[in-house]
Amino acid sequence: MSNNGMVCGWYETSEGGFDSQLVIKNMLQFFNKNIDTAKSISSYSCIASNGDIDKNTNGIVTAISGRPSWNNRKYANIAVDCGHATSLRIAYQELGLELFDVISGQFTICILDPENERLVLAVDKIGLQHCFYAKSKNGIVFASRADAVVAHPSIKKEINTQSIYNYIYFHTIPSPDSIYTDVRKIINGEYLLFEKNKIITRKYWKPKFNEDNEQSIDALGKEMLSIIESSVSKCCDTPSVGAFLSGGLDSSTVAGMMSKVTKSPVNTFSIGFREKDYDEIAYARIASNHFKTKQYEYYVTPDDVLDEIADIASYFDEPFGNSSALPAYFCAKMAKKEGVERLLAGDGGDELFGGNERYAKQAIFEKYQHIPAFLRELVIEPLFLTNTISQKIPVVKKIYSYIIQAKTPLPDRLETYNFLHRHTANEIFDNNFLMEVDTEAPIMNIRDTYGEIEDASSLNNMLYLDWKKTLHDNDIVKVNRMCEKAGIQVAYPLLDDDLINFSCRVPSNLKINKNGLRWFYKQAISGFLPTEIINKSKHGFGLPFGIWTSEHAGLQDFAYNTLNELKKRQIFADEFIDTTIKMHKSIHAKFYGELVWILMMLELWLRKL
Repeated sequence: MSNNGMVCGWYETSEGGFDSQLVIKNMLQFFNKNIDTAKSISSYSCIASNGDIDKNTNGIVTAISGRPSWNNRKYANIAVDCGHATSLRIAYQELGLELFDVISGQFTICILDPENERLVLAVDKIGLQHCFYAKSKNGIVFASRADAVVAHPSIKKEINTQSIYNYIYFHTIPSPDSIYTDVRKIINGEYLLFEKNKIITRKYWKPKFNEDNEQSIDALGKEMLSIIESSVSKCCDTPSVGAFLSGGLDSSTVAGMMSKVTKSPVNTFSIGFREKDYDEIAYARIASNHFKTKQYEYYVTPDDVLDEIADIASYFDEPFGNSSALPAYFCAKMAKKEGVERLLAGDGGDELFGGNERYAKQAIFEKYQHIPAFLRELVIEPLFLTNTISQKIPVVKKIYSYIIQAKTPLPDRLETYNFLHRHTANEIFDNNFLMEVDTEAPIMNIRDTYGEIEDASSLNNMLYLDWKKTLHDNDIVKVNRMCEKAGIQVAYPLLDDDLINFSCRVPSNLKINKNGLRWFYKQAISGFLPTEIINKSKHGFGLPFGIWTSEHAGLQDFAYNTLNELKKRQIFADEFIDTTIKMHKSIHAKFYGELVWILMMLELWLRKL
């Protein structure tokens, strides 16, 4: 079974009744090369999968892709003997929609039930895979990529104006919307039910956070390491496996556990940059030497960006603005060249165990709310918020900024840095474009997600929000698509269901405390990882694009020309594009370079339509 498999298809009914037809072929190829055939079918169902597929005598069809696992021995044994799709079909026949209690892992599933005229679609709990869908006149079309859905002749290829606005806000298209007006995404941890020509989506999973765990830190640490070792071992079930190695906590942990479970030199792959502030090769080498891996390295250059950027932008099925997609692609491409079939990624550790700086920062702001209300409202705020002269004093200015942010409730406070909160929409967008969008939609999306988990700490609510937005909608999209483009599988051992559930049992005050981020994780991993990696400062997997475009003439010309072409689409105010270029040329090359990238990727993606 392919780890990066697709489950795609369509299901329609007509007045003449239900008709079922199974077509096992690649959906993209079928839609793109057989449109006339598709148009000639008036009442049909189809499921295509390069994962696992099952059809039994009563007409139930099940398809599944990814790396599913079963929490029940009976269904696990059926999967071993007959395949995961057969196990899924039997679980559905016996448990109905309660089947999600027994399935876990990384998956996209489809169940076609002719007798009950029902279609069920779902993705895994954390959203390591994606599923798009659109309502047709008499049915539904679905696929693992948005472009496969709009390839069906009954679905309009119309761009959603709101999603363009959302893209500028998030740098990706947040679930459940897509870039296309009629196409939506299934949110992780939910299933879709299509019955009587109606679509219903329901949650089948929510995390349960526990703040009262009385286990010792030592016992918790040993349990965590055991779970990670087991998860990595499950991902190493193919002969040729390698690992991304950035030199951070997570990738080093995964590479180290691979070395332990395989008992042979592990292939690790690292990306470097000549720009010192972006390069972490030194830490990757420390991890490689510590675990005696076979290390492969590639230094990305501005010429690499110029050669690949248009192709990478168009490969995504939606506009995607995370600049670390490019180094991820070169890393996967390097692994493919060395004969590796599957790469293990370290994504997830920060979002499970509290590794992002913004988590700790919010705890500082939350302390302001512990000051008695009468002191805040009658003394502190009148003194610091209304005295405009004192705000010019550096120390007072910092206090002013602190109070303003502290008064902003979570989760809105997380977005105070967002470009669209620092500038008015009229400064950025064309007036006619703005008339078609709801500028409050992005923050409402965040508020709705943040509020889904009741009785959770602020930290755990932020973690859950990142599972949805940072992981499912962004980082997982990046790694999945870039590995897919390179022709290689990817697995995420630190997002294994057992580790997710375990993280929910670690109290918030152990995930982050006064001694720093990921405190518990670092305690548990001490003695396994080199001290230099445990104590290193947090570093992203970014791209020095802003610096490169200020120095490399070819890349600069390409970027600026692309932005000037973007003007013609009447999405943005011309002055905004001009100012962005001007500011990038000035001393703000690094900051505005990221904005140039986001705008450039949008234009490059729109060109493929």
